[in-house]
Amino acid sequence: MIDAVEIVDNEFLRQFELKIDSHFAKIEYSLQDRKIFLTKLILPEEVIDEDFKSHFLRLVFENIRERNLSVVPTSPEIAKFIRKNRQFKNLLPVGVRI
Repeated sequence: MIDAVEIVDNEFLRQFELKIDSHFAKIEYSLQDRKIFLTKLILPEEVIDEDFKSHFLRLVFENIRERNLSVVPTSPEIAKFIRKNRQFKNLLPVGVRI
């Protein structure tokens, strides 16, 4: 079902992408200083699967961790993911609580 197991950071469109068959799962972002604001999660209707969503978000968060960026989730779905996955809470900037 998944053509690629690696996410792509499309800097031009400011979104992380993962191709699924002929569709793309996306997370739109805004980058300011050393903070990345995750603004919108877009999943194809064909893939409304909680396991896939979790896997996609984990890949994105690992990418962000490798780049030493702080995460500011402005999307409720992404904030909910951080609440459930405490290992990514240390990516939040000082003063941001979820």
